[in-house]
Amino acid sequence: MPERVGVVMASVFTGALLLCCTSCTAKDAAASAEDVERLRVKVLEVLPHDPQAFTQGLEMAGDTLYEGTGLAGRSSVRAGPPGGLPTARVDIPAPLFGEGITVVGRTLWQLTWRNGIAVERDARTLEEVRRVLYPAEGWGVCHQRSRNRLVTSDGSSRLTFRHPRTLAKTGDIGVTENGRPVTKLNELECVGNAVYANVLFTDRIVRIDPDTGAVRASIDATGLLPENERVAGSVLNGVAAVPGTDQFLITGKFWPRMFRVVFVPASASPTRAPEE
Repeated sequence: MPERVGVVMASVFTGALLLCCTSCTAKDAAASAEDVERLRVKVLEVLPHDPQAFTQGLEMAGDTLYEGTGLAGRSSVRAGPPGGLPTARVDIPAPLFGEGITVVGRTLWQLTWRNGIAVERDARTLEEVRRVLYPAEGWGVCHQRSRNRLVTSDGSSRLTFRHPRTLAKTGDIGVTENGRPVTKLNELECVGNAVYANVLFTDRIVRIDPDTGAVRASIDATGLLPENERVAGSVLNGVAAVPGTDQFLITGKFWPRMFRVVFVPASASPTRAPEE
């Protein structure tokens, strides 16, 4: 082959290869975007909720709903039937600022925000058993039973894995959506192999694959609590899976209502929320 013809052929081949790679990259990016499922909440029931509760953690174990609340001098841990009065409650003195909670067998773990400790409690009585050092900001926590580990958040885009007895760090992973970090991860809920997190200051919940850190679903909870029922600080913060169902309980800081919901495709026709 003459040298000039060879150069032309090489140039054509290189251009075709670049075009192919660009096309493949675009397709991969589109496929990645499509991997994030778009969901919304469908309300099944509206329940009362203490409007004075600065909700930081919400979790169901059996038929019991556990709730941890925050603010120094106003923090508490409560347990009882969903929508009913607590059958057990422990108020937490200042300067402790309560944060996320999770139940591990007979133990309830409660994080604190910037106090440098986590509190182990008896899950039945809620009484304090011991305190352990927690050298990080405490935000959300849940127990991933399949791995027997705790998953915690600190308001960043990272999830940290911890030993369920000592809370020692065993690993961490960054959370991304289509390659971009998702920050302000707050209250957590472990369901099977997935971790649900609400994104602070938004009405959005994300479902995360903790093995890769990838967001697999984005759930729109807009409109659950009308603006005219919100006060300063009334942000969504409380996600609890209802055991044995595909349902969740959702509430927020200073919300007067709690909602039993299912997550449905965003394209599904909206339905009117049941009356309280």
